[in-house]
Amino acid sequence: MGNIQYLLLFIYSGFTINIVLHCGLGISGMVESKYTLNKAAFIKLSIIFSSIILIWLFFSEIVFSLFSGIFVYVLLFPVSAVLYNGLEYFIFTYLYKKDSEAFVNFPDGIVAVSVFICINIANNLPEAIMLAFGFTFGIFIVNLIVGEIRRKAELEAVPVFLRGKPLVIIAMGMLSLVFTAASLLFFRMISAG
Repeated sequence: MGNIQYLLLFIYSGFTINIVLHCGLGISGMVESKYTLNKAAFIKLSIIFSSIILIWLFFSEIVFSLFSGIFVYVLLFPVSAVLYNGLEYFIFTYLYKKDSEAFVNFPDGIVAVSVFICINIANNLPEAIMLAFGFTFGIFIVNLIVGEIRRKAELEAVPVFLRGKPLVIIAMGMLSLVFTAASLLFFRMISAG
């Protein structure tokens, strides 16, 4: 696979995770509370990245050799939730010595959906790493966009009925249309290449 294909995988996964966040899972921690991107948010992003890689390796090397069919996908969601939450708890409780709930919270399904896409697209470890990096970068971009929407909404004259959650949800819906189109375009480019 050439460098262009890796770049397309990265861009595709960045747009795809935004679709998942906007349409499928919601962003409870970002919509409901005011936050800033801080050290803890970057630690959580690195936990997401490492969880995706570890679970992809586990499923591609071990689970697919033992089982096949729909059972693999049924196992995917509990395994990813346990690994992500376990890593998050361990790192924030023992290494960072702070409560992780005080910071931005990502839905547990992000890792499961990312691994699901990785399992179905990535053929080898470099492709899985590129997809995981793109997913993590996409989550970072969503955090920046939602934070900027919240900041602008406080500074600008926004009608009372649109302040807070409604404005964020409307903006995320419009952004998801753009991300959907871009994701489909890049997926077709990857398939053609």
